[in-house]
Amino acid sequence: MKIIIAILIFSFIIIFHELGHFLFAKKFNVKVNEFTLGLGPTLISWGKGETKYCLKALPFGGSCVMEGEDEESDSDRAFGNQPLLHRFLIVFGGPLFNFILAFILSVIFIAMAGVDKPVVTGVVEGYPAAEAGIEAGDTIISLNGYNVHFYSEISLYNFLHSGEIVDVKYSHNDEIKTATITPKLNEETGRYMLGIENNGERTSVGPLSTLAYGCYEIKYQIYVTFQSLKMLFTRQISVQEVSGPVGVVSVIGDVYESSVVDGLKYVFLNLVSITILLSANLGVMNLLPFPALDGGRILLYIIEGIRGKKMKPEIENGINLVGFGLLMLLMIVVMYNDIAKLM
Repeated sequence: MKIIIAILIFSFIIIFHELGHFLFAKKFNVKVNEFTLGLGPTLISWGKGETKYCLKALPFGGSCVMEGEDEESDSDRAFGNQPLLHRFLIVFGGPLFNFILAFILSVIFIAMAGVDKPVVTGVVEGYPAAEAGIEAGDTIISLNGYNVHFYSEISLYNFLHSGEIVDVKYSHNDEIKTATITPKLNEETGRYMLGIENNGERTSVGPLSTLAYGCYEIKYQIYVTFQSLKMLFTRQISVQEVSGPVGVVSVIGDVYESSVVDGLKYVFLNLVSITILLSANLGVMNLLPFPALDGGRILLYIIEGIRGKKMKPEIENGINLVGFGLLMLLMIVVMYNDIAKLM
């Protein structure tokens, strides 16, 4: 059951991404030859109008294949013959729809579960927060200029910036105060701590605030993704710790199993939470300026706009082909690591 749920979630995120490309292509009257979920051999295909819809054997990936996207075409409806802005928006539509999906799910989650506001419910004696004068009832506003809207952001920021001096802005009895804190190493856990506690209670908010917190959630997820990438490139984490489709399916399955004992509501909320993370993550990753990714194509379009003329199709296709090969190689490495972890 958990594997089925994981595959359904993963497939839903991918379909929503490809739907962004599809709808923008239709908006600009670009012919879509094939709309696909999955990779590998075709299991089922059916046609409606000019587009062939396919379900493939491996539920990891998808595509929206447009006329003239990777080959020459004389058709006025070919992707490659469209104005620069139209091509840009069609490619950008995929990541955009991932952020839209993450926002919609964030609003649903917050409406049902409430918000873990960054309110201090206690401080640990002997740790810097207490020594700086922060007290129970205070609300954390920002850490080193990073605006905080959820308590979970405090823990995450402290983890990502372990041991760094933190300028804390907080509200105390409706008065804005600041404090400079040097985290203290907890020898038992091996982690640097500020000494701020929260009881984990979530607060219900009104409709407009729910929409606002939905936006804050997207900002938070994008921040997490970029910081994780930074840690990867600075070798704070290794490639072995990166998870691919197999690892993601395993994590979703673990979330389901750990939630099912608490009831269907908690299963739903936890699965929605991880879907928000995955959708926002996919949106960011696809915007990276790497060949074969949406971001790589967008970079080429920006260069085209600066140069004032289109890049030769064979050069553009060659760049994307090399990028795709490197991407597949990375996928193999990551998938190998995922399988090794499971075993």
